[in-house]
This record gives sequence, structure tokens and C-alpha cells, in this order.
Amino acid sequence: MATGQEHTVKAFDQDIGQLRGLIGEMGGLAEHAIADAIAALQRGDLALAGQVRERDKALDALEVEVERTAVRIIALRAPMANDLREVVAALKIAGVVERIGDYAKNIAKRIPMIESGSRIEPISTLPAMAKMASGMVHDVLDAFAARDAEAALEICARDDALDDFYDSIFRTLVTYMVENPKTISQVAHLLFVAKNLERIGDHATNVAEMVYFAATGTRLADREKVNN
Repeated sequence: MATGQEHTVKAFDQDIGQLRGLIGEMGGLAEHAIADAIAALQRGDLALAGQVRERDKALDALEVEVERTAVRIIALRAPMANDLREVVAALKIAGVVERIGDYAKNIAKRIPMIESGSRIEPISTLPAMAKMASGMVHDVLDAFAARDAEAALEICARDDALDDFYDSIFRTLVTYMVENPKTISQVAHLLFVAKNLERIGDHATNVAEMVYFAATGTRLADREKVNN
């Protein structure tokens, strides 16, 4: 026969499982939004771009559900130490993932302003950058689900590669703009797209730092100070 304490532990584990499930669902929606926004950009698909913008509402609703679940867990279970860190991390991560979805939506908003008939060659480099950023989002949420601090560290390292990719694309687009003045307005929108992808990587890194803290109780050193 289960004791009261065992019952409480089991109930808490179920609550945490629900929280992880909601975060995972948010992550899946965010990944799809990034992929669809870039696909719409490549094809000049305004209908798909509109779907990305519309589906952002589902991410917003899930963030609200995460908040409600986290508050309920704290109020009913009074978690401490490791358990409390995980609940608080989930609460913060939900906000970051929602913001990642906003960046995908921002990319979709740019598509009607980019002429689908004009094929700007540097646009072909953006899908690879998007895949890299989306992969970081996927892997960091897997790290959260597994409480994997080492995987979180690896995500932080990958952000440097994404930043280098962004710098390369930025230079390529600016050069193309200078050599093809008639494309300035079009390329300017592509620069914003690339910047949104770079910001997605930054947010994935923020999540990685939260995952590391939730798993270890130790905060990562300020990466900017380390790099300088």
C-alpha cells in the first residue's frame, strides 16, 4: 500500500511530466513555424506564410497553459530545491519558446514584401541557417526533458557557429545589395530574416543556460565575459 509521501511524489512526477509535455508541444510548433516560414520564403508562398502567422496563436495558448500548470504545481506541491528549479525553468522556457515562435512569425510577415518573381541568389543560404537554428531549439528542449546539463553546454557552443553563419550571410547580402542596387529593398527584408534566425539561436542558448541551472543548481559563467 502506497504511503502518503509516495503518493505525493507520484503526483508531482505526473505534474512535471505534464509540464514537460506542454513545453515539448510548444517546441514542436516553434520548429514547424521556422521550417514553414523559410519554405514560404523560398517559394513565395503567401498562403503558407499566412498559416505560420495564424498558428502562432496556438503557441500563445500553450504558454498560458504552462503558466497555469506551473503555478498550480507550486501552490499544491510546494516543490523545493531541484524540483522547484525545474518548475521555474519550465515557466521561463515557455516564454522564450513563445518568443521563438514570434521570430518565425516575423519572417512570415516579411514574405509579402519580397517579390516572389525576383530570385535573389543569396536567399539559397537561408534554409541552411534556419535548419541550424531549428536544430538548436529541438536539441535544447530534448536536453530540458532529459535534465541533461552536458547537452545544454553543447547547445551554447553551437551558437558561436550560428553567429559565424549569420556574419557570413550578412556580408553576402550586403555585397549583393551594393552590386545590384535595384534589389536594396528586397535584400533589406532578407537581412531581417537572417537576423531573426540569429536571434532564435540566441534564445535557444538562453534556454540552454536555464536547463543547465535547473539540472545542476549552478549558473553558467557569463559567456560574453569569457569571449572577451
